[in-house]
Amino acid sequence: MNQHDRGAGWITFAGVMVTLAGFLNAIWGIAAISGFFQSNATYMASDLRTWGWIVLIVGVLELTAAYSIFRGGEFGRWFGILIAAVNAASSLMSIKADPAWGVCLFAIDVLIIYALATYGGRSVVS
Repeated sequence: MNQHDRGAGWITFAGVMVTLAGFLNAIWGIAAISGFFQSNATYMASDLRTWGWIVLIVGVLELTAAYSIFRGGEFGRWFGILIAAVNAASSLMSIKADPAWGVCLFAIDVLIIYALATYGGRSVVS
């Protein structure tokens, strides 16, 4: 078993998780912008609506990174690592509002960074 075969599962995991996080962040961002949430939580970036815009932008970037990861190559690898790091920081900044969710997202982002740093740069689809 060569390293390409060993890492294929990790790259698939990273691509799927970045896609899922992108969709969830986009939906959450749209909901926050539209005033769906009623929250007393404070965020590092002003209010809930501003935080919604930030999360929506991160979600769109995550979807772009997921597409790039599935296409393979070095750009997808490094862009995925960058966006996973941004999402990890974002989840830690919102930990005051929902601690369990923030810690779970942070852990998943760490696994995504590990997968892309170790096995990234290869196409998932052969």
